[in-house]
Amino acid sequence: MTTRLNPYLSFSGDAKQALEFYKQVLGGTLDLNTYGGFGAEAPPGYADKIMHGMLETPSGFTLMAADNPPGTEQTPGGGFAVSLSGDDADELRGYWDGLSDGSTVAVPLEKQMWGDVFGMCTDRFGVTWMVNITERS
Repeated sequence: MTTRLNPYLSFSGDAKQALEFYKQVLGGTLDLNTYGGFGAEAPPGYADKIMHGMLETPSGFTLMAADNPPGTEQTPGGGFAVSLSGDDADELRGYWDGLSDGSTVAVPLEKQMWGDVFGMCTDRFGVTWMVNITERS
């Protein structure tokens, strides 16, 4: 396997719903492992929570996530954003349409001063997404 860099998102109990939403928007294969699914005693109330989830999309994206273990505080958004960029305008606009549905849009998806089409939103799970469509010369 090639070394890769991908985001790993943390949630406070809704990792499954978030990953299913991202699968609906981005497509791909979703693998979910719960705290209770490993045969060991799960922390109270955590048997059905996600210990590790991974979405691999047809476009080559990998997104991982988990519900925070007991005693771990969650701060939605946590000072990061997930960025999708490229020159396939139709594909990226489709992702934007899905991710921005029900979100808080900070920057509408439109032409920017650097020449590309860019938008930024925070989805219903508190994750900030940036979409940048490179304008071909």
